[in-house]
Amino acid sequence: MRNDTIERKSLFVPVICSPELDGCWSVNVTEEGMGLVSRPKRASDGPTEGEQVDLDFPLPSGVRIRVRGAVRWRHESALGVRFEVFEGNGQLELRRFLAEHRLRVVVAGAPRGLERALELAFRTDVQLLFSSDPSEVETLLERGDVAAVLLCGDDDYQAVALAQLIESASQAATLHLGRPPELKPRVVFAAKVQPELLVELFNSIAVDQALPPDAPVTQLRDAVLAACRAHSVRLQQQRMSVELERILRDRARPVLSSGEGVEGPGFTSARMKEVIASVRQVAPYKVTVLLQGETGTGKEVLAQRLHGLSPRSRAPFVVQDCGALPETLLDSELFGHVKGAFTSAVADHPGLFVLADGGTIFLDEIENTTPNLQAKLLRVIETGDVRPVGGTMVRKVDVRVITASNKPLGAEVAAGNFRADLYYRLNTFMVDVPRLKDRKDDVLPLARSFIDVFNQTFGKSARNFTKEAEGLLLAWDWPGNVRELRNVVERAVLLSAPMESIEPARLPPALLQQPADSGGRSFRAQLAAFEKGLIHEALGRNAGVVRRAAAELEVDAVTLARRARKLGLIAR
Repeated sequence: MRNDTIERKSLFVPVICSPELDGCWSVNVTEEGMGLVSRPKRASDGPTEGEQVDLDFPLPSGVRIRVRGAVRWRHESALGVRFEVFEGNGQLELRRFLAEHRLRVVVAGAPRGLERALELAFRTDVQLLFSSDPSEVETLLERGDVAAVLLCGDDDYQAVALAQLIESASQAATLHLGRPPELKPRVVFAAKVQPELLVELFNSIAVDQALPPDAPVTQLRDAVLAACRAHSVRLQQQRMSVELERILRDRARPVLSSGEGVEGPGFTSARMKEVIASVRQVAPYKVTVLLQGETGTGKEVLAQRLHGLSPRSRAPFVVQDCGALPETLLDSELFGHVKGAFTSAVADHPGLFVLADGGTIFLDEIENTTPNLQAKLLRVIETGDVRPVGGTMVRKVDVRVITASNKPLGAEVAAGNFRADLYYRLNTFMVDVPRLKDRKDDVLPLARSFIDVFNQTFGKSARNFTKEAEGLLLAWDWPGNVRELRNVVERAVLLSAPMESIEPARLPPALLQQPADSGGRSFRAQLAAFEKGLIHEALGRNAGVVRRAAAELEVDAVTLARRARKLGLIAR
């Protein structure tokens, strides 16, 4: 479990990671774990969430730490590792470093008198590391825990050379080693220098702040502490940006309940075995897949299984319901936006296609998209080009697209509600997902698996269904499909007593008022059952709104409401 109250200490050193992860650097460290950034060649490189990982990194003292841990989270090039087993005295050495850790500032070129004055001014705020030798300054910067550099003295040539050295070393580390530029220490320039040279340093980003060479010690102290704070804020902004993108990804990623695996309950009937065979056949290839079926049939689960069986399984899987947002918000959510694109755009937003780069994006209820969005979707599918709202720069992404529709998209094209070119692009491989009523062999295995899920969720101990309850489950037509079955079982488990077998009394009234066995029923009983099922399905398709269901069935709303109450389908 993550503990956000633990203070993270800055540590910027290269880390050897196994499984191998190119350009791996530490960002911060605690006794419990470490934050890392990397530059993987492919999104699938390196360890995944939950996987064991071996780390090898130096402390500024020169001691190497070797530790085995587990990846707590990963998002693109950033990951967090929880420490588990240290080699030798590694844990003791790490604790010693953390206990003695203070912000470190390199002071270069200061005369002896100024060094003493600075030591008295800073006291315990930071640890000052003094040097005038360029090679020694370079060595100090490689420690991995320097937040700022103060350049002093009358030797303008040496001060300028040191500033350029720091900047060039930072660029080289970024280019060749993958170290993020945010890890570069901030430079405060307080040496004697010609104005035009100082302008050049500012233009080349080699200097962050400049002070007169005769600035008082208090002003130097304030400037250095401000530089340390700015360095910390920059790192925190980077960390929060990664955290935000992780939250977006995790919000979009569905959570599979136990029993919903590709070989598990719900996929054992003959109809679903055919579906799974199709999923296995198409999973390895980067082709668009269209899943068609009623709401609640498990299209999202199948989409995730497609991703899990593909070579992209270690990369992100991102989900968006296209019917949940209006066009403008959906456009921003899918393709991102730049700061200032609209009133509430206070920062750049990457968009789900960017978050899914290297992986898979699942677009549910694709039939609800507008023609404008359909055109943008067609472009990103065909070219991989993503341009954020309000932006001019185009980013290339490699994303597999899986879509789902509750309506036959071909009919939507014929009605003029959906672009034909996008439909043909999405329809490269179509999978029809059958209704639960058409695969009754899946009902009881699914229901039993849901008992296990909700027992664990609610701390209950419900046992299996009685034979009478099973008969009622099998007799029901399940207009809401697997989602309705899940809700029915959830209610039954919540109402159950400890170690109780679920009896018919724990089921919803609509299921109780149907005969569990259709054999020998009278014409009147069969007619009543047909009427109940017809009204129940209409209410389900219209979110329980009687007026809409009545309009669909072409009957009077008052009459329909009276019949629905009599049949126990709505409250009296």
